[in-house]
Amino acid sequence: MRSLVSLVFAALLGAAPAAAQNWPERTVKLIVPFPAGGPTDLIARVVANAMAEATGQSVIIDNRGGAGGVTGTDAVAKALPDGHTLALTSAGALAIAPAMQRMPYRPTKDLKPVTLVARVPELLIIPSAVPAKTLPEFIALAKSKPGALNFASTGPGSMSHLAAELFKTAAGLDIVHVPYSGAAPAINDLLPARTQMMFSDMQIPLPHVRAGLLRALGVGSARRIAQIPDVPTIAEQGVPDFEAENWYGIVAPGATPAPVVEKIHAIVTGALRSAEVQKALSGAGAVLIGDTPAEFTAYIEAETAKWAEVVRVSGAKLAD
Repeated sequence: MRSLVSLVFAALLGAAPAAAQNWPERTVKLIVPFPAGGPTDLIARVVANAMAEATGQSVIIDNRGGAGGVTGTDAVAKALPDGHTLALTSAGALAIAPAMQRMPYRPTKDLKPVTLVARVPELLIIPSAVPAKTLPEFIALAKSKPGALNFASTGPGSMSHLAAELFKTAAGLDIVHVPYSGAAPAINDLLPARTQMMFSDMQIPLPHVRAGLLRALGVGSARRIAQIPDVPTIAEQGVPDFEAENWYGIVAPGATPAPVVEKIHAIVTGALRSAEVQKALSGAGAVLIGDTPAEFTAYIEAETAKWAEVVRVSGAKLAD
């Protein structure tokens, strides 16, 4: 007689292909671990709409900000692993936070990386009221007033935070970190110059830059961005080898069956190939990726090592 354990295991094996074939059976929840209106939220809404159109099921956005994206991402790690709760999360929660805090989840164990959706260069911005027209002028201003200038971030341990820490170390600056709960509130305080500098995904501040309310001093990519070709890279302005790009990917609970992961991957990567999604996201400076789960897992591990070194050298902390 077959043991109860073997019968259950066999039933699970047989159920996995059926679950994949039927996915999604109901509304899919896509958790965004940041407030509405930020870059993660904007990308998630474009992807969610395309997923809903492809599957015929509703895909709702659930904004759960907190702890630099860790709170919302942890909710996915602890969700039922049936593919109906996913997250579109970012570098901070997957690759930076592990170097800065005791994690409630293991990014590539308790979560199942599905695909890297996009990479977005970080843009260094300052309020128009700050008396610096170029990056060298801003560096000179900051050096003349050590500890007097503040930089905003989208939260402790976010890419916005670590890009600024990398910049501070590379340029030899003393600028004080002021964390916010997301991009929108950070920009709201940057506009009236309550803070004096910020690194941000370009899609949020770009309208303010074009309106003359914020000034873009440099991009964190290796090459200039087509959307703002007159803004030089940070590296070409005397901060050699500087590179900082945020990135966003879809993750599922770690125990999600492989056939279900494959179905989710096919739907999301298919959406990324659509002209509508490409137009919506590339216009914001995003480079669309759509890699495999194995490739995304390897990418997270490589980025974890990179930013752990930045944390070590800069001494960045979650709270000062």
